[in-house]
Amino acid sequence: MKRQMHLGLFILGTGSHVAGWRYPGAVDSFQDFAAIQEIGRTAERGKFDLIFMGDNLYADAAAHPSYTLRLEPLTMLAALATSTSHIGLGATVSTTYSDPFSVARVFASLDHISRGRAAWNAVTTANPATAANFGTTHPDHARRYEMAGEFLDVVKGLWDGWADDAIVADRSSGVYIDPAKLRPIDHDGAFFKVKGPLNIGRSPQGRPVVLQAGGSEAGQALAARTADIVFSVVQDLEEAKAGYTSLKTRLPAFGRKTDDVTVLPGVMPVVGRTDKEAFEKLNVLQSFVSGSNALAILSDRFGRDMSACDLDGPIPDIAPSDSYHSFASVMLAKGRRENMTLRDLYNLTAAARGHWVLCGSAERIADTLQLWFEQHAADGFNVMPPYFHEGFEDFVELVVPILQERGLFRADYEGTTLRDHLGLARPANPFFAA
Repeated sequence: MKRQMHLGLFILGTGSHVAGWRYPGAVDSFQDFAAIQEIGRTAERGKFDLIFMGDNLYADAAAHPSYTLRLEPLTMLAALATSTSHIGLGATVSTTYSDPFSVARVFASLDHISRGRAAWNAVTTANPATAANFGTTHPDHARRYEMAGEFLDVVKGLWDGWADDAIVADRSSGVYIDPAKLRPIDHDGAFFKVKGPLNIGRSPQGRPVVLQAGGSEAGQALAARTADIVFSVVQDLEEAKAGYTSLKTRLPAFGRKTDDVTVLPGVMPVVGRTDKEAFEKLNVLQSFVSGSNALAILSDRFGRDMSACDLDGPIPDIAPSDSYHSFASVMLAKGRRENMTLRDLYNLTAAARGHWVLCGSAERIADTLQLWFEQHAADGFNVMPPYFHEGFEDFVELVVPILQERGLFRADYEGTTLRDHLGLARPANPFFAA
């Protein structure tokens, strides 16, 4: 079968552009569930693989509106499951500020509610401000990834704690559950102690899909061992190809094939019927971004105070911090490579918070996505609309049909679960092998 793209929707109710909510007619709340339902219907009409919701665990009035004011992801997606039928539903939950039993349980529940469409984005949580909300201190980068590795192993073990045929429900005998088909995990590790099993049966997908976005060495190693989808932060083709190859070549060491992991770079497409129309939209969006926001956004992304820096001066000689490691590395490398000023780097960062901005006609955007896909820089894309609804509908109505006409993207869903969309087999349960 010809290789085809996968498309995810990164959903922020006020748009991925930091000022997307100010665009005329744009959605201006991430607490408006009716608007979220409309976004879900549009994504499903576009035959997207999944909707993905990022998250954070603290409020900062100066940050992106949808990261400060939003619905809790699992609650939102469970509700959204009732008004969609095919599209995958992915949510971020931290491995640093959660516990494995609860995470395994809520995602198994979402998989049952959605009939096999759940996905967990396992993040280590970059921003140290989160720690104050949990009465603790923020672990360093290396420790967070050590915790994440054990956390993922425990969650997957819990998901495999029930055999597929453990629920007997035999009315004549009165046997409801076959106790031989349940397995406590009895985990006692460096960070977690969990007995198990879960109090919910094995889910429709066997295991919900696992997503990750780490770009550091530790992040890539964890993704190669445990992830089904990897979101990447990129800015140019050669850089994306190198990252793609780096991840894919790690897979055989864990007994995995290259098709077992789907790589989706983040891209904010600003789509027009012509290049001129698209750039006019971007110019409107950028006109809403004030210089006073610039240093605050850069400080957040680089994990250090940039308030004393000259926006029109060269990029300071700083190293990526312990926070947002992949974002900072990609942005700093691009800025130095292209001899940008700090303001240039800010303009790029403000548009999509460090992700790749692709502006132009639908044809030009389709051409670029095809090039990246065919050059093995991506298996598809995590689409980050600058604003809703128009900014997303433009992509679905104008770009998706071109990709479909070229045979690059599905014309319709061929299965019902997220694993079906990704071409992934339902994992066998290693503890209850036939």
